[in-house]
Amino acid sequence: MKNNIIKTVLLAVAVFFATSCTESFLDFAPEGKLPEAEFFVTEAHADQAVVAAYAHMRTWSQVAFALYAIQEMPSDNALKGSVVGDAAFLNDYVYFNVTPNEGQVNDYWASRYKGVNLCNQVIGKIDQTNTPEAKKERLLAEVKFLRAYYYFDLVRAFGDIPLVVSLDDAVGQASVRAPKEEVYNQIVADLTDAVAGLPVAHDAQNTGRATKGAAQALLAKVHLYLENWAEAASLTDQVIASGQYQLMSNFWEIFRIAGENNDESVFEIQCPYDPGDWNLTNCQNAEPQGPRGDYGWGFNVPTDDLANAYDAAGDTIRKNATIIYYGKATPSGDVISGIGPNEMEGVVIPRYNGKVYSTMQERDELGWWCSWGANVRVLRYAEVLLINAEAKARSGNAGGAAAPLNLVRERAGLPAIANPTVEQIINERRLELAMEGDRFFDLVRTGQAASRLASFGFKPGKNEVFPVPQNIIDMTNGTITQNPGY
Repeated sequence: MKNNIIKTVLLAVAVFFATSCTESFLDFAPEGKLPEAEFFVTEAHADQAVVAAYAHMRTWSQVAFALYAIQEMPSDNALKGSVVGDAAFLNDYVYFNVTPNEGQVNDYWASRYKGVNLCNQVIGKIDQTNTPEAKKERLLAEVKFLRAYYYFDLVRAFGDIPLVVSLDDAVGQASVRAPKEEVYNQIVADLTDAVAGLPVAHDAQNTGRATKGAAQALLAKVHLYLENWAEAASLTDQVIASGQYQLMSNFWEIFRIAGENNDESVFEIQCPYDPGDWNLTNCQNAEPQGPRGDYGWGFNVPTDDLANAYDAAGDTIRKNATIIYYGKATPSGDVISGIGPNEMEGVVIPRYNGKVYSTMQERDELGWWCSWGANVRVLRYAEVLLINAEAKARSGNAGGAAAPLNLVRERAGLPAIANPTVEQIINERRLELAMEGDRFFDLVRTGQAASRLASFGFKPGKNEVFPVPQNIIDMTNGTITQNPGY
């Protein structure tokens, strides 16, 4: 039974790679070529195991349906989209009818625990390799950043969760729910270690690896959830003072293929594209969101409420980049085709997430039918500025909050706000970061979910978190319990 528990709860056996990485840290060879007993011996093995933890980030269950279902569709920003009847189960997330047996809940849970286990493999076994000490410390800092990332997703989505941090007694750790306070303490500890051990930047061959700035930014974001305003402000002050990042002048171009890993990028998931090796490269974050009837499936579409929020703010720049409509030209000049009026579920005029759109020129140049090689943006410098502004405003320093907030607003062509309120900053987060996976969690952490989502069926005391997958409860004979209301 214990072996079944650990396999089911974590759904992860270490992913090992057979050859070293010579051109780029994400150029790797097929999985499973070495038995586990022969792995974690050489420096190359350590490299390959860390790459596995990164590579897992771009898999289907990490960045496709489960991501939209948990992080966007329950918010006021997004609807299921597509056509009536296609993937109808996604409406359970829009209208808060999710049950413990729904597949996306299981995918979200299992995928992130697989990522945790890949990180734990490195942390527990890297000392067995002949990796030089300085490099070992840097690799450990990278996987601690990644483990914190995976756990941050899990604790926000489920609250109390199993906290598995070592290979010793992993079964026992995986069989009970730890209080979310303990999980957050571990996330803070991991990111603190990552800040200390990560470099400010990497060379070109290692673009995409976690940096000190990425760890500081993610830790600051965690402190927002913990309401540790001073810590969040201090960490983002350090990122700003580092001079490593700056806002890009053109909002639309941030999200294009040419805009990957730009000066505003703090961390993004690297998605190398190899048409001959689907299993080990490529990413389907963008394809299910692309224009239906053109090259995509038409899911996870912006709401009228989001469009109205842009209009109320006079924010045409970010609206035109975030929401692309059927029959209208994008900022790149493409006219969106595909299904027509009244053919998309939930809206009259079909619309799509412009932030994951691949232009016709990009598709022609790269030979892509879909956006399989498009990176996924996770942390941008604009969010660092907004975290800084929110933390200072919540500390009573509205004047200090104005400068970082107004840098973001200036790029959007909006007037400055001299003494911004917390409400104004949260609204700015919505306009800047819409469709990037934070809106539902923002509504919950700021106490707005009950009012903003009441018409969708949100029930306070229940829908702040999602149900624990029923198969996990069954496999642990109920030692892992269900969230209230499910």
